[in-house]
Parts: sequence; structure tokens; C-alpha cells
Amino acid sequence: MRKITLLLLMICALGISCSTTKKTVQSGAASVSRTENDGSSFEKAIVIQETHETPGIDAEYAWIRNKYPGSHTNSQALVYNKNKPFDILHITTADNNKVDVYFDISNFYGKF
Repeated sequence: MRKITLLLLMICALGISCSTTKKTVQSGAASVSRTENDGSSFEKAIVIQETHETPGIDAEYAWIRNKYPGSHTNSQALVYNKNKPFDILHITTADNNKVDVYFDISNFYGKF
């Protein structure tokens, strides 16, 4: 019985470790596409992979915290570009630079 329990635990652990290897990068709570995008424009927008609004918004802010530690958000705008919704977060970095960060929110926008 003990060997079966140990075997089941090992299989579960293997399954968990395999299932965390996805096509997304986890940065804090953020699920973003694995691309070279830096969020500096519509063309280089950070693609949020979440499929519901609350985790999607959380992913945006987690990405900001990871990429720009110590920054704060001044404002946020919802805009459309080529019929796709984007959030643009206007932030001030820790070294007092103003930066606009573009997020492609088409995977979660309007999905509760």
C-alpha cells in the first residue's frame, strides 16, 4: 500500500511539473505571451493570455510590477486599434520617467 501511495504521489508531482510548462510566461500573477514585445506600441503590445477580466487586469498590473518595480500607474485608457481592444497604462517609473505600456486585452476584454 505504501509503494502505491508513493507511486501515485510521484505521478501527481510529475503531472504538475509538466502542466506548468506552457506557452506563457508567468511573471507574478501575469500570464503573458512569450514574445519579444516590450509594450511600447500597439505593434509591440504585451498580449495577455487570461480569458476573464479580473485575472486579465491582475496580469497587466503584475507585468508592470515585474518590469518596472517601484513604478506607479497614473492613468489607464481603453482604446481600439485595428478593431482590437488595448489597454494603455500611463506609468511613472521608479526613476521618474513617464512610460506608456500597451496591452492587447482581446483574450479577456468583456469576459466576466
